[in-house]
Amino acid sequence: MSAANAPIKVAVFDDSREQRDGLAELLGSMDVLTCVGAFPSARQVVRDVEDCTPDVVLMDMDMPEVDGVMAVALLRARFPELRIIMLTVIEDDARIFAAIRAGADGYFLKQTPPERLIEGIRDAMEGGAPMTPSVARRVLRMIEGERPAATSEFQLTEREKE
Repeated sequence: MSAANAPIKVAVFDDSREQRDGLAELLGSMDVLTCVGAFPSARQVVRDVEDCTPDVVLMDMDMPEVDGVMAVALLRARFPELRIIMLTVIEDDARIFAAIRAGADGYFLKQTPPERLIEGIRDAMEGGAPMTPSVARRVLRMIEGERPAATSEFQLTEREKE
């Protein structure tokens, strides 16, 4: 396989052994993807990523010692080109936004079908921001709430507003 067609290297950080093993098996069964590391903790996330050199990291949110948001921030600071996708059960607006602000490139819920997750990994490698549809809707609503009213953006007079 040429470098251009080489499998996408993925590392998994998840404290659930069942989830880690399932993802490693799924990734290992694909021609276009390969699992280069599966870790139960993000305690040594920078060193682990240095050692296995993934193209994409799948990061759980809720982990002992170092949570997913902190791990994303550490990775983003050290590896700006690395693609990082959250893969979690957490749908809390504040934590979703915290992960994105820390530098996550995408956000999937764990119940995402395997084919959509694989498509999302490919999307992230192409510069996209893959998300579970319900999370994307939440992100858009959060951003919508921060946006100034359209009329103030253009500084319209009262007559123009009419």
